[in-house]
Amino acid sequence: MTLRNLLWILLVVVLIVWLVGLTGGVGNLVHLLLILALVILLYNLLVGPGPAV
Repeated sequence: MTLRNLLWILLVVVLIVWLVGLTGGVGNLVHLLLILALVILLYNLLVGPGPAV
């Protein structure tokens, strides 16, 4: 598993937890998770596709 795949998995997990947090009223944690997900997404978009393995 490459770092790129791991980041995409982390992005999906963070978004799911964020969506669950919206209904649970967790507060500021929701916003932190959203920012983390956006940073991961931007990183993946800026780096572009890596070499095929």
